[in-house]
Amino acid sequence: MNGEASLAFVDTNILVYAFADDDPHRHELARRLVTKLTEEGSLRLSTHVLQEFFMTVTSKARKRLTPEEAIQRMDYFSEWPIYPADYSAIREAAVLAGRAAISLWTALVVVAASRSGATVVYTEELKHGQKLLGVQIVNPFK
Repeated sequence: MNGEASLAFVDTNILVYAFADDDPHRHELARRLVTKLTEEGSLRLSTHVLQEFFMTVTSKARKRLTPEEAIQRMDYFSEWPIYPADYSAIREAAVLAGRAAISLWTALVVVAASRSGATVVYTEELKHGQKLLGVQIVNPFK
């Protein structure tokens, strides 16, 4: 990572847009963002995000990837730090979900982002500009 880049966490929806070309406009923006973060070495992910990514691109996306294609993408992502959803993270997410009135799954993303040292999480799931657990929420499509 270069000295200028801040760590950034990417939610599942951004990865899906980057690799499953269902929405051409979002695909291009997400692809550029993920490329930039990987080139900087600042990308951070979680086990939860990778699980959702696999399920979404192989079974829910309009232009689905084969399981083999999805695994190739996950192998690529494994080059960057991946934060696990252990019990401590799940418990912290449950507390955050109640406090912030968000889903447990979204709270798990915020907790993983915070634990990764990321200063920003790119997602469509939360209010753009909001700050949770010290992490700035950014919707890259706004």
